[in-house]
Amino acid sequence: MHRIRELLGDERGSSPVEFVLVGTLLTFLTLAVLQLALAIYVRNVVHYAAVEGAFHAALADTSLAQGADRTRAIVTRAVGAEYASDITVTETGTGDRPEVEVTVRTTLPLLGLLGVPRLLEVTAHAPAESFD
Repeated sequence: MHRIRELLGDERGSSPVEFVLVGTLLTFLTLAVLQLALAIYVRNVVHYAAVEGAFHAALADTSLAQGADRTRAIVTRAVGAEYASDITVTETGTGDRPEVEVTVRTTLPLLGLLGVPRLLEVTAHAPAESFD
């Protein structure tokens, strides 16, 4: 019985096990924070591109297609062409206050740049200009 208590009370070799357990947990948490940062970065880039595209399309001497092209170019340059596949530009608003609306639906990155397609959606508005 004394020998069993001695063996159960022996803590030799516990440091490497603790290191592996704590190291695994800290590695997982670090990777989770980095993935969250990447998702926020992609969302911010797509939102900025939508705003820029809306203001570009709202200019009096540009078309809605040019606003979509500008949005697509910004997203493609920052995060890749696969994130710029679903861009919609429409004119909204009332007759005396027309607006341009740009909506971008893209992938929300969940594992690296892989994720769920069309899960992230951002919309931007800009007042339409005219020569009147």
